Amino acid sequence: MKETEQLKIRPLSIESIPLVNDANDPFPIIGRIVPQFSGTTWSYTEELYETATETHFPDDRLDWSTYIDHKDRIVLLAFSGTSCIGQIRLVRDWNRFAYIENIAVKQSFRKLGVGHQLLAAATKWAQQRELIGLSLEAQDDNLMACRFYAREGFVLGGVDSLKQSSNPHIDLTLYWYKLF
Repeated sequence: MKETEQLKIRPLSIESIPLVNDANDPFPIIGRIVPQFSGTTWSYTEELYETATETHFPDDRLDWSTYIDHKDRIVLLAFSGTSCIGQIRLVRDWNRFAYIENIAVKQSFRKLGVGHQLLAAATKWAQQRELIGLSLEAQDDNLMACRFYAREGFVLGGVDSLKQSSNPHIDLTLYWYKLF
């Protein structure tokens, strides 16, 4: 983890707004999650694709100033030196979870612990607000992200087959939760 030893995580500021999408790099699509529900518990298997592809989310175009110095929302940026290499965007949700609107790490810094440190900072922010956990959504074909969430202690808590109806490339939205 030499490349991230100097990692600093800081809240978004007016000066860092131009950097907020810097970590929005492409990510691989290697397979999908196949969820199953039994009784009260979700489980899943993985279905790997014969051929991997790559996709990219469009840059977020938000009024970033609404995340600065706000008690119920925050953007945390990860820096290596002066380069923004990651971000996590959180809001206090009605159900007492901190909902992760987005988490992203630059390709060249993935698998070095940056995502783990962003989630640790998110956990600290949520616990300071006496929230009960973290939650997020992922698409069923974002297998690499889903594996990361599971390694970080998230569990599959629900599935929605209609949320992405307007997107022919996404079958299911998966809801992941991490209770404190």
